Amino acid sequence: MKNTISKILIIAFSISMINIGCKKDYLDTKPSNAITPDQAYNSLIAVNSSQTSTYYSLFAFAGGNGNTGHDNFGQKAIDIANDLMGTDMVVYSAGYGWFNADYQYTEWQQATATRRSDKAWSFYYDVIKQANLLLDNIANPANVAGATTADIERVKGEALGLRAWCYFNLINNFQQTYKGNESKPGVPIYTTITTELSGRNTVDAVYKQIISDLTTAETLLNGKARPAKINIDVSVVRGIRARVALAMEDWATASAYANKARQGYTLMSSATYTSRSAFSSISNSEWMWGSQISASQATIYASFFSHMDATVAGYAGLGGQKKITKALYDLIPATDVRKKVFVAPGTGGTSTSNPPDYTQLKHELPVASSWAADYLYMRVAEMYLIEAEALARQSQYSSARTVLESLITTRNPAYSTAAIPDGALLNEILLQRRIELWGEGFSMFDIKRLKIGLNRPTGTGNHGAPFLNPVVTTLPDASPLFLMRIPQRELDNNTKMTAADQNP
Repeated sequence: MKNTISKILIIAFSISMINIGCKKDYLDTKPSNAITPDQAYNSLIAVNSSQTSTYYSLFAFAGGNGNTGHDNFGQKAIDIANDLMGTDMVVYSAGYGWFNADYQYTEWQQATATRRSDKAWSFYYDVIKQANLLLDNIANPANVAGATTADIERVKGEALGLRAWCYFNLINNFQQTYKGNESKPGVPIYTTITTELSGRNTVDAVYKQIISDLTTAETLLNGKARPAKINIDVSVVRGIRARVALAMEDWATASAYANKARQGYTLMSSATYTSRSAFSSISNSEWMWGSQISASQATIYASFFSHMDATVAGYAGLGGQKKITKALYDLIPATDVRKKVFVAPGTGGTSTSNPPDYTQLKHELPVASSWAADYLYMRVAEMYLIEAEALARQSQYSSARTVLESLITTRNPAYSTAAIPDGALLNEILLQRRIELWGEGFSMFDIKRLKIGLNRPTGTGNHGAPFLNPVVTTLPDASPLFLMRIPQRELDNNTKMTAADQNP
């Protein structure tokens, strides 16, 4: 039988325990050791270690796909690409070139093994493979020494949550939004380790699988404490469910789950928001889920902060500074603390100690002299925004105002929606979403689900000269350029797929 990407990703007879190297060997992508499934899952200690290694793969340099480009470091690399293809992030200059093809809308159209679509496909299906291996091998709790029923339920719930998260990311990168595209081709679904290949299931089928996994995961994880914030717990599962409902335009479910997901979390203070560690430390009270990355695990130049933090000598500080558009910056009131995480016009320079005007200061290393910095995957502010939007779309304007103000007044004490008519409230919520979640990977997702197309502002302080030419400034809704290409390796070797399965 042909050797396919799918088979590489879903068939395994051993588990690679991922060990992220220290600085001197961070380019080494080989696993530190290999063990058999019997060893990996014969005790609770082994099971927990295997699951932790899967969480580590979310930030591993090259992940599971073996590509050693410095734009390939797991989820946050995909987040950068999604934001660069949006409206509100500007690239200062060509720099070393990483991510510039994403910004210029050429990268996602390439299907070869070294390009973004292949990296993303391999990354998510590798995590799915690890989740399926775990689910298959702990099906009989009696074979897991030292594990209680509650332990097994927690592990299964986390695996199902991770799998659902992967499929949600896959379907949103490789197809248009859910609503109106339910019958279009989605992505292959694998829920067990099998030799049976899968073709492109419909968008609706993929979403049904996501909801099924999340529903079971919520039941299994409810009432159970997680080992650490790197682990998915019931609040994260509910947060993913809120994201899914938002994409499906299931407003009642979106508002209900966002509300449930945010319970128990505290919004950060204004002082914390402007600190170097606000968006790089998992200890932040707003963080619901992330990766905790020590100095010895840091992937240095091939990392999110190398490409985002212009105050250090990474790629961002060497010409690839990421800037907010003047158009969006000007919409942030002077009394809003979020304006302070961007270099004010007229105050910037050209050095790492004084980056150019509008350069972002939101995503910085906690300590400029160390590469130790955590990756953010979900925080509670997003849940407030989902809830407010979903309530407004149900014409529950009073409740939507209350939820929105409870978030934004922590950023801007003078904020009020009193002067905003009900008919304009939704647009206000969406504006606050753009400001609050800037640089966190939501731009392309929102362009697709809102069906607004791409409309990048140009002129002074915005996209284009004297900054890097973005090439593409406008695109219609549902443009095929919004889709990652199916990896050519998959089309060449998966007997359930043909050239006709390629995205346009």
